[in-house]
Amino acid sequence: MQDIPELIQRFDFIQGFGLVLWLTLWSAAWALIIGTILAIMRLVPIRTVNMVGGFIVNALRNTPLTLIIVAANFVLWIQLGIELGDNSVTNNIRLAILGLSVYHAAFVCEALRSGVNTIPLGQAEAARSIGLTFSQSLRHVILPQAFRGAITPIGNVLIALTKNTTVAAAIGVGVVSLSMRRAIEFRPDVLFLIFLIVAVGFVIITLPMGMLTSWASQKFAVKR
Repeated sequence: MQDIPELIQRFDFIQGFGLVLWLTLWSAAWALIIGTILAIMRLVPIRTVNMVGGFIVNALRNTPLTLIIVAANFVLWIQLGIELGDNSVTNNIRLAILGLSVYHAAFVCEALRSGVNTIPLGQAEAARSIGLTFSQSLRHVILPQAFRGAITPIGNVLIALTKNTTVAAAIGVGVVSLSMRRAIEFRPDVLFLIFLIVAVGFVIITLPMGMLTSWASQKFAVKR
């Protein structure tokens, strides 16, 4: 156990977990925005838009996250020359955020659709009966209740997103998985302590998320 402080300092585990939180924060924000747009596409009464939204969601959900992040690096940056940062480190971090956001947006979309399914059909009919357009019904009736009904699944997506940030190491982003790889390479004699540091670190990050999700789902649940 006396090796833990030395391992944390030598292999930058604190910085690695800090980057995990940074990726989680920005990716979650963009995933929520993109996921909401995809959910609207799947709800609008236009068949073509529904089909496009469904295709995007199914394609993203069935594509490995590693492939999406590596493709963002090799296709957008190396092949097409699209740069999102002033240097390679910043560029790779932002590409990782892009890949994480797009991938988890599909799961946010499905979480919102599950929230929509909890809304009684009569509420949409009542909104139409008082003259609200579809966009007005969506903004004032459907989406507010859908978000409240989808707090738990969206919270689960957030926890999965936090753990999936380790995949960003595939394009050289210095998340905690990269620190763990270096630690295993140089200190194979303390493998148990290395895995313990990473496991406890993720528990410390994700446990409050789970507790907050449980509290929010009870606090903001739609009373029927």
